Amino acid sequence: MSQGSDLILSRMMELHPKIIDLTLDRVWRLLDALGHPERKLPPVIHIAGTNGKGSTQAMIRAGLEAMGGRVHAYTSPHLARFHERIRLAGELISEDHLTEILEECETANGGIPITYFEITTCAAILAFARTPADWTLLEVGLGGRLDATNVVDEPRLTIITPVSIDHQQYLGDTLPEIAGEKAGILKRGIPCVVGPQEDAGLEVIEAKAARLGCPLIVHGQHWNVWEERGRLIFQDENGLLDLPLPNLPGPHQIDNAGAALAALRHLGADEAACEAAVTQAYWPARMQRLAYGPLVEAAGSSELWLDGGHNPAGGQAVAATLSRLPAKPTHLILGMLNTKDIAGYLRPVAAQAKSLTAVSIPGEANTLSAEDTQAAAARAGILAGTAESVLAAVRTIAAADPGARILICGSLYLAGGVLRENG
Repeated sequence: MSQGSDLILSRMMELHPKIIDLTLDRVWRLLDALGHPERKLPPVIHIAGTNGKGSTQAMIRAGLEAMGGRVHAYTSPHLARFHERIRLAGELISEDHLTEILEECETANGGIPITYFEITTCAAILAFARTPADWTLLEVGLGGRLDATNVVDEPRLTIITPVSIDHQQYLGDTLPEIAGEKAGILKRGIPCVVGPQEDAGLEVIEAKAARLGCPLIVHGQHWNVWEERGRLIFQDENGLLDLPLPNLPGPHQIDNAGAALAALRHLGADEAACEAAVTQAYWPARMQRLAYGPLVEAAGSSELWLDGGHNPAGGQAVAATLSRLPAKPTHLILGMLNTKDIAGYLRPVAAQAKSLTAVSIPGEANTLSAEDTQAAAARAGILAGTAESVLAAVRTIAAADPGARILICGSLYLAGGVLRENG
């Protein structure tokens, strides 16, 4: 990133002492000062959920673009560069454009307290409102009801991917409480696609939808998706689709593809667009096999994989994916934030791991120490050690077990650092 946007982004970090402070008051104030760009967006698809938001958004974008659509997309957090968060009509925002809109938002805000996520979300909305496109995809940052993205009165469609326990310190301790926060993106009369949910979460979503008159398009009721003989089969009231499996690896991507396909079919997508959704989507650090760079060189004959999942559902997805890959000793390199449920993450992956090397996440104040991570792994029954860095861990594992599988996992912040370090 050039110095311009880097300096502004670091100043924005100072504008509000708390990283997360859920309220929409500051966002509304800044959007008002900017002339309400949220009212001038191309048709919005708003996506909430605990897991699968980014993958689902990537598939919807691939499908809409296959139909010739120009698509804005907003996602968070970024992995290697902030620019990844803002995609204007299909292209990542340029350095000059990013610097310009950040400066404009900083000036309009006038030094008043606002969180980093809030002011950068306003900047994305401003860029989207000024750039012609056919669609706007907004991914919720945290929760839904009070998320900075929840400022569009009449989206074209909302989507709620699977809801599970995460971010309890902000969203509540129980699944119904968390589902209630996610259901905060529902808008009166606007249809909502609902991915697979536990009953306790689905009841809350359905009750909120009934109050607001939102037509629901629910997994297991209005659409189904499954794998059959190496193909993805999707069925809704419009009929059956027989498609290739998603190019994003892992059995959990079947459900994410289902939600994306339900959304695309609702928007009138043809079969070619639906096929593009599952075969053309790109979403890094979701069971991504690294193919080049210094870390791959250090791994030698070993496979090197990267995943940013960080909660118990993320651990289940990793374990399910590993169980489907060709049998090979698998060594984990794990770094996690101290706000996450590490025991819940490790429980499903323990059976797949020959060993675990714990690292702390460089430059991250809320990292769990390598020693604490090692202790948690040992409690989960995994043979565990520590390393000074990911590169050191890769070298040690590759030397001890050539030709094995190495998976770097546990946090999107760790994954982002890996992608930057690996070029």
